[in-house]
Amino acid sequence: METTATQPGLSFNRQDDDSLVVRLTGAWTLNEGSPSAREIAKQVESNPQIRRIAFDTQDLTDWDSSLLTFLLQVGEACSRHDTVLDEEGLPRGARRLLVLAAEVPEREGARKEETRAGVFTRIGLGAIEATGSIRETLSFLGEATLALGRFLTGKASFRRSDLTLIIQECGAQALPIVSLISLLVGMILAFLGAIQLKLFGAEIYVADLVGIGMLRMMSPIMTGIIMAGRTGAAFAAQLGTMQTNEEIDALQTMGVSPMEFLVLPRMVALILMMPLLCVYADLVGILGGMVVGVGMGHISLPAYWTETRGAVTLTHFWIGIFQGIVFGVLVALSGCLRGIQCGRSASAVGDATTSAVVTGIVSIIVATAIITFVCNVLGI
Repeated sequence: METTATQPGLSFNRQDDDSLVVRLTGAWTLNEGSPSAREIAKQVESNPQIRRIAFDTQDLTDWDSSLLTFLLQVGEACSRHDTVLDEEGLPRGARRLLVLAAEVPEREGARKEETRAGVFTRIGLGAIEATGSIRETLSFLGEATLALGRFLTGKASFRRSDLTLIIQECGAQALPIVSLISLLVGMILAFLGAIQLKLFGAEIYVADLVGIGMLRMMSPIMTGIIMAGRTGAAFAAQLGTMQTNEEIDALQTMGVSPMEFLVLPRMVALILMMPLLCVYADLVGILGGMVVGVGMGHISLPAYWTETRGAVTLTHFWIGIFQGIVFGVLVALSGCLRGIQCGRSASAVGDATTSAVVTGIVSIIVATAIITFVCNVLGI
């Protein structure tokens, strides 16, 4: 006849002044769960006169390792309060397992001990970690430069179909978001400029502000930031997932260079697409400024177009194109670097993606400051 499993239960009975009888009922199994040993600890703490804990297991229908875990926790609570644990009422098998568990010594270091490192220790560890990160970054940049050199000489090994697919993802599929952001940025520049220039009756110079601002600075920066959040994050997620699945290790085992097979197509695709996206963003931004300038600034369309053509020069155009190429390289390297450095867990992929976006945007801002300073020194 099989015994029907019931929910595990726990009740208390004071046998005398210094004894507490714990009555166990039901099935104490992993599937059914088990009560916590804290209930017994609370009884002992609330009644300091209790010096002995016994068990009544007549109504215990089934048990497994969960009962043993419960008894070990009760034993630890008894040792803290100088209370005797009477095992006579327990099942014979449980008593034998308790004896066996007591005879096996606890392995050293099995319990996680929280230690707080000193200030100098944390500084040293941070310096070591920063040094290792810088070394990995420089090594990655060197390998990427060599791979790009092999590409220019026609010796790099990668699939042309991958390059075509990545070019499509970085170029045509990015046009909608680039169009929206560039249009709004051009309209914002024109709106702010029209409000201030209207005070001096110089609304026509809105065309100069939008044209020069978009070609020289805003189009490359906004396109670079868009690509960092869109394409750089995608690169990091793709390579990070491959790192987690050990696909990059498999490529190295087969003698295929991950730098040429994975990083090089992505870097080349962004180098080719970023200047074209910048040109497209220039046109859309100027169009957005024209809408606001003509509609709000009471400027005729021919006058706005003539003023834009007179203000914009090839110098502004080529500076923007150069920045677009630099930003494309930075976004590709940031995304691929964080993807290659990704850990072996699912959470590491998310961390790598976030780090790629942050690294890409910071790199773009720093590069913009450097290029602006150099252009100012050269007088262009």
